[in-house]
Amino acid sequence: MTIELKDKERLDELQRNGYRIIQNPEKFCFGMDAVLLSGFVRAGKGDILLDLGTGTGIIPILLEAKTQCAHLTGLEIQEESADMARRSVALNGLSHKIDIITGDIKEADRIFPSASFDCITCNPPYMIGSHGLANPKEPKAIARHEILCTLEDVVRQAGKLLKPGGHFFMVHRPFRLAEIMTILSQYKLEPKRMRLVYPYVDKEPNMVLLEAVRGGRPRLAVEKPLIVYEKPGVYTPEIYDVYGY
Repeated sequence: MTIELKDKERLDELQRNGYRIIQNPEKFCFGMDAVLLSGFVRAGKGDILLDLGTGTGIIPILLEAKTQCAHLTGLEIQEESADMARRSVALNGLSHKIDIITGDIKEADRIFPSASFDCITCNPPYMIGSHGLANPKEPKAIARHEILCTLEDVVRQAGKLLKPGGHFFMVHRPFRLAEIMTILSQYKLEPKRMRLVYPYVDKEPNMVLLEAVRGGRPRLAVEKPLIVYEKPGVYTPEIYDVYGY
């Protein structure tokens, strides 16, 4: 299928099933965190999955390639990003499998029925507030800072929309880990699996991957560290595998 690209847009290869994605580097492009989250997710055959704050649709598209989900939905508040996501879905012939909905995470429970998803994923804004930002309405600022939604907004909605026993997957920053655990427990999402991501083996972690279960019993498994680089410019074998190289 041929999809018309708009001004400043480009097509990027995803190394999975020949899929490609439309992005505008002047607005926002997906990062490693989204790819690592897609590799961390465990979704079962026939699962119904929702990605909160899907951006240009990277996570649903990758998860369609990596899992046997029956259907995937991306929710995105910025219409320009949602439009790119829809066109990427169509470009890859996935319109029957992936829906992109324009809407606010804070109102997700009004858009979707309660307890209707087996899995929910989210790569949320990491930074608190918009203090010091020159333009808080700029797409990159919205993606990185809690301007339009907070961590608690995301977790609250996940708690409402997951089926009992459903799984919530998120990537975030370790400096907020205590807060994350507290909010997950507050909304009855029991942390079950965690993996810290280190840029190099001798550096501090800069990402954390988390899985929580709605109504799960207390027991957290901490997986072995995920190291990104063997040396500058050279990924570890596990990272190459996640990317599909």
